[in-house]
Amino acid sequence: MALDATLASWLTLSQIAGLGNESLRRLLQAFGSPEAVFLAPSSELSRIVKPAVASSIAQGTNNEVLAPTEAWLNDPLNRILTIADATYPRALLNIPDPPFLLFAKGRLELLNVPALAVVGSRNSSPQGLRNAEAFAQTASEAGLCIVSGMAHGIDAAAHLGGLRGAGSSIAVVGTGLDKVYPSANRELAHQLAQNGVIVSEFPLGTPPLPANFPRRNRIISGLSLGCLVVEASLQSGSLITARMALEQGREVFAIPGSIHSPQSKGCHALIKQGAKLVESAQDILEELGSSFIGAKIALPDAPAHELFAHLSFDPIDLDSLSQRSGLTIAALSAILLQLELDGQIATLPGGLYQRVV
Repeated sequence: MALDATLASWLTLSQIAGLGNESLRRLLQAFGSPEAVFLAPSSELSRIVKPAVASSIAQGTNNEVLAPTEAWLNDPLNRILTIADATYPRALLNIPDPPFLLFAKGRLELLNVPALAVVGSRNSSPQGLRNAEAFAQTASEAGLCIVSGMAHGIDAAAHLGGLRGAGSSIAVVGTGLDKVYPSANRELAHQLAQNGVIVSEFPLGTPPLPANFPRRNRIISGLSLGCLVVEASLQSGSLITARMALEQGREVFAIPGSIHSPQSKGCHALIKQGAKLVESAQDILEELGSSFIGAKIALPDAPAHELFAHLSFDPIDLDSLSQRSGLTIAALSAILLQLELDGQIATLPGGLYQRVV
């Protein structure tokens, strides 16, 4: 991806000291584009931003910012999306404070598919890790992309589960994409870059500052149809993500746990406040319902009823059904969920499906 004049203007403007998202929004509303902002006289800029910020804008291009970014863009996996790009995540356009720039590494198409946020404690229990991975894998096999923050614990387990399914996984990080944090997740970051996607609103070189992580949580929830909290203490940052999901009109789900476990108290608090208690990934898929199946997922051209040619009253697994029908696992999962909700098939232990009508 080349660093053209338009993208250079976006980058330079977004990294001017003292210029926050709200001020940037007002500048773009007033002048129409980053290039026009740089052409505006300081007197007009000062009506919108502080004089010191207007002076910084007047200085124009910052090669210290652009040179390393241009080098980073030489990797074909790396892209920068502006809020004006057609490939910018549509879901983020509907949140109150969308990032104006997104640095991305990996499969960009995943940013515009149905997604489920899966978050939780860094200090998770072994059972919490198993739950996160299993719920994420099942949801991913049904066509949902799993979104999390690539932290230790629940986040990492959720990404691993998501990568095992057709839906794959998105990591939203609190550093520049030239850094991996925590460093122990370097191999996971490599898997995500190859088979999923990693995104950040923070410029290259940004270290893991504490303030960055609560801020990135609005992107995790914003990309998703719903947010599942697996394990969380009452002080967990996952509760911030859940709160932002509610504010953005997303569904919130929580897995209950022992009343004696500190890592369950956050989930129990969410349930008391109205989050949906879930015991299986199927609970989440059923709750998302027709919005997930119809509007959010592109179903194959073949009508659902044609799948009955390959179904019988004898149980069958997904792999066998995929071979018979020629449909992908993701496509099959979406149709089968629709048929189950319509009462036409049943799911059986071991991942089997059976026609009931």
